[in-house]
Amino acid sequence: MFSKLYEKIKKIIKEQYLFFSFCLVSLVVLVYPLPYYIYSGGGLISADQRVEIKDGYQAEGSFHFCYVSELKATLPTYLLAHILPDWDLVKISDIALSKTETDEDIFLRDRLFLNAGNTNAVSLAYQKAGQSFEIKDTQNYVIYIDQQANTTLKIGDDIRKINGKEVKNLEEIRSIISSSSDGEKISFSVIREKKEIEATAIIYKEQEESRIGVVIQPDFQYETNPEILIKFSNNEAGSSGGLLLTLSIYNQLVPEDITHGLKIAGTGTIESDGTVGEISGVKYKLKGAVKEKADLFLVPNGKNYEEAIKEKKKHKYKIEIIGISTFEEALKYLESIHQETEKGK
Repeated sequence: MFSKLYEKIKKIIKEQYLFFSFCLVSLVVLVYPLPYYIYSGGGLISADQRVEIKDGYQAEGSFHFCYVSELKATLPTYLLAHILPDWDLVKISDIALSKTETDEDIFLRDRLFLNAGNTNAVSLAYQKAGQSFEIKDTQNYVIYIDQQANTTLKIGDDIRKINGKEVKNLEEIRSIISSSSDGEKISFSVIREKKEIEATAIIYKEQEESRIGVVIQPDFQYETNPEILIKFSNNEAGSSGGLLLTLSIYNQLVPEDITHGLKIAGTGTIESDGTVGEISGVKYKLKGAVKEKADLFLVPNGKNYEEAIKEKKKHKYKIEIIGISTFEEALKYLESIHQETEKGK
């Protein structure tokens, strides 16, 4: 029975080999990834729905992250990107920090940046609201390895010990490296794929400083009172929502509703001191805010603000764009809206 079936299948393939070849080639053309990403206008994600605070205050308005639509280019989408004005091609090499980086390496780094931005947002919001925030533990992850580095460390390694000594924070790691001699081999105990293994790195001098050619990003575990739960999905990464996350957390910690009933969208990283940092993809994020009918678009001052204003004039957007340099500045602006509203009553 099987031999007859096999012969029948073989006969069909032989008779229709041109058709099957065409299907195979078409499939490859349609799905084979090219070394580009395609960026286009995105939309909004509710920052308030990413934050859950025990007994937190409710708001009439809302805060929203702006995201950029991103897809891996194939031949059809590559060609479309040359036709559609809102589709932009970006080389993967322009995103990766080195030629050897994989998509997984890039996503891991962006995920750690998200975690760091979230920690800054929680710490700052709780501090400004007069609530309790305490760092309980720190993990130190390798996020970039320079081509000049002579090391067996890998991106994603969680560094636990150096030369047999436990290290708890980035300052301790830097201290050991900076006090090491040119050409010296130092050893690391790291967690890689849930196993503790040994790695090494050779010290080299650059501008009279000892280096190993590795960038390390801390990841913090903390406790707060009241308790907070940050709920990002597994495919979300990057730190560009830091400002809006801080505003959303703060708004749930204080009795006054700083949204004043508005739909507030925006972008910008947040540092632990409240400084708002620049981001990429402003024009896509602004387009998403306009599409979702946001009342305000908060954007980092400087080049980001200038780009947003330029896009607003170009497309005749009606949305109000506000340049922000610090968290305090954002709070003051939102308070000024409330005062103007009260005067108009």
